Amino acid sequence: MTVEEKRVYLLLKSVIYHYHGLDDVEKKDLEQISTELDAKEELNWALDFVSQDYITAFDRTREFLNHIIGDYPKNKRVDLINMVWQSNNVKGYVTEMEATAMFKLGRDWNVEKELIELVLK
Repeated sequence: MTVEEKRVYLLLKSVIYHYHGLDDVEKKDLEQISTELDAKEELNWALDFVSQDYITAFDRTREFLNHIIGDYPKNKRVDLINMVWQSNNVKGYVTEMEATAMFKLGRDWNVEKELIELVLK
């Protein structure tokens, strides 16, 4: 995984997790995945990006990711959305705000239909 891919992955997880406030389970997940990916710097970058302004974090992330993700193949875009959906399910639930955020990204990345199919499984 490239540095850019690690940043995209961790930023996406971080912003969705921060949507309602980062809890302990989510924080541990971010730390674990950054260790597995050897991506401590990328996690710090993502957390800093989000913390610059929590109110606008999702919109800023969405804009940032849309410039990068548009060049990704469709299966990679689906994998990223699915990764976030599955990460949220690890804690046992997905909030309405988190689901809405993921569907907005799915629509932006032209994978909304695929996300719906994944959710229904």
